[in-house]
Amino acid sequence: MALAGTTGISAQEILSPDYTFMFAQRDTCELYMDIYEPAEGSMTTYQGKEKPTVIFMFGGGFVGGSRDDQDYMKWFGQMTSNGYRIISIDYRLGLKGTDKVGIAQVNLLDNAIHMAVEDLFSATGYIIENAGTLGVDPNNIVVSGSSAGAISVMQAEYEIANRTSWTAELPAGFNYAGVMSFAGAILSREGPVDFKTAPCPTLMLHGTADGLVPYKQIRFFHLGFFGGGKLVERFKKFGYNFNMYHFMDYGHEIAMAMETTLDLQTDFLQTNVMLGKKRIVEAWISDPDVFKGGSGPQSPEELYGN
Repeated sequence: MALAGTTGISAQEILSPDYTFMFAQRDTCELYMDIYEPAEGSMTTYQGKEKPTVIFMFGGGFVGGSRDDQDYMKWFGQMTSNGYRIISIDYRLGLKGTDKVGIAQVNLLDNAIHMAVEDLFSATGYIIENAGTLGVDPNNIVVSGSSAGAISVMQAEYEIANRTSWTAELPAGFNYAGVMSFAGAILSREGPVDFKTAPCPTLMLHGTADGLVPYKQIRFFHLGFFGGGKLVERFKKFGYNFNMYHFMDYGHEIAMAMETTLDLQTDFLQTNVMLGKKRIVEAWISDPDVFKGGSGPQSPEELYGN
């Protein structure tokens, strides 16, 4: 991996993966992962604990996006410079070609989410099977995602905690060491989200005015799509290990605010994941500098073209 050290050249322009592997072959496509190793000279431990490998799932409303989107490269560079291995993965885009998705099209959304979850579990299985070659500790893997990717990682942890049939590809008893969700949600057909076993430590960041991935919930009888602002109520009620940051009056741009919230992420990774402490944080943040740039879609109109 090359990272900027030359005047006038940005990290986004010259960051490239150290390795690329195909982890699954579907009927319609091949799926790949890019591995970005910790930067040379970076600290790969914290208080004697090895820093986790972080799987990342890109955003794009299940209609677009890519594992090597340039919008994520600066954050990849920040993380690798801080001693973390990043693995950015492909997943199938289950809503590609769809004009509009709402409560009436819930089956389409459900299918798209679970296709992405299935691909995440395939990538995780591949990493675990090749852990020795890749230098990855199977017990020290954090999963993260932006927007559609955040939905996917939150849904994946929900499936693991409830040991649904979707987890069959994972080793028995496996769970991630942590989850980081940048504007994510969980789809439930059984009313409020219920974890049969405690989820792993979870970091959630969500804008209170998010008009794309609901901050609170969309509910229709037992069917519900629950965002960070609602999920945190369940986490508090049942005493789960979480950090939740409510970004006041921000919309879906929080899905692309990884670079400016790096301190929140590293605090969570160091304390809740590496040191294994149950450090509960819930904060409401009003900061005009949280979001600076990024070209991803910020509204339903931009995403679906309606």
